[in-house]
Amino acid sequence: MGVEGNTGSADSTKRSSAPQARPHIAVRIGVYVFLCYVTLVVFGSLFSWFDNPIISAVGSNLVAGVFSNWLALRIFESLHIPDAGLQANRASAENLAIGVAGGIGSAALVLGLPLLLGAAHLARVEGDEFSIGSLLFLTVLLAGGAIGEELMVHGYGFQALAAAVGPWAAIVPVGVLFALLHGSNPGSTWLSTGITGGFGIVFGYAWLRSRDLWLPIGLHFGWNFTLPLFGVNISGLRIRVTGYELSWTAGKLWSGGDYGPEASVLTAAVLVLLFVYIWKAPVRRQSSRITDPPAESTVCEPSPSSLS
Repeated sequence: MGVEGNTGSADSTKRSSAPQARPHIAVRIGVYVFLCYVTLVVFGSLFSWFDNPIISAVGSNLVAGVFSNWLALRIFESLHIPDAGLQANRASAENLAIGVAGGIGSAALVLGLPLLLGAAHLARVEGDEFSIGSLLFLTVLLAGGAIGEELMVHGYGFQALAAAVGPWAAIVPVGVLFALLHGSNPGSTWLSTGITGGFGIVFGYAWLRSRDLWLPIGLHFGWNFTLPLFGVNISGLRIRVTGYELSWTAGKLWSGGDYGPEASVLTAAVLVLLFVYIWKAPVRRQSSRITDPPAESTVCEPSPSSLS
């Protein structure tokens, strides 16, 4: 395509079509981590007024995830929250369903197998009664928790890092960070920390396959939602909703002790199956505006000036 005029005009055209320079990846990640930290501290204190560790954790994580991604996306990318992997379309719904099924199935396998083998049984908890209202509240609470944690851990900061250094160079260290964030939970052990890191890597791989957050959110929610139905702890936090709890005859290595199944060798084994499930599942890969390179634009070159 020819361009009329002198070479100065052509140079101007080239400059205007070039992408704007962005801050170095270390600056973007540093700002994102700072935003997450400050928001967690501020809102962690505010939500502590509820005097409920689960509401406090879920509320502060959700606010930190949404606010940090919103601001970082606006500052560095001129994008919006859905561009972090929360786009609403049919592929998102299918990936979410695959994730929820995987999370529920893996948790049911970890807890159902001991029940079938007689290594555990369901025992009635005096004073705890099942109600639909409690179940609905728990569903909303755990959904908010899964969205908040996945936004914070696998949102903008993780995706920008993956685009800069490669997916696995981001998935593994962020999985370790995910484990360390749970290291102060009640009843945590070296085994629970390792297994939680494994979950972080599996959730990161789920993002890699789908390029959205709906698949890891579904896995995260499905796992967390199933555990209270069996009356076991989630990452050291006690949640009872059915009026029953799982009573073990096997030792803590199998039950996970006070931390819950995420400190059990059974979960370590099932994590491998969950990874294979994500690998083989009919996941719908979506386009990521953070990690996928933009389509190349054609730059018009100046045509040689005619000699007269």
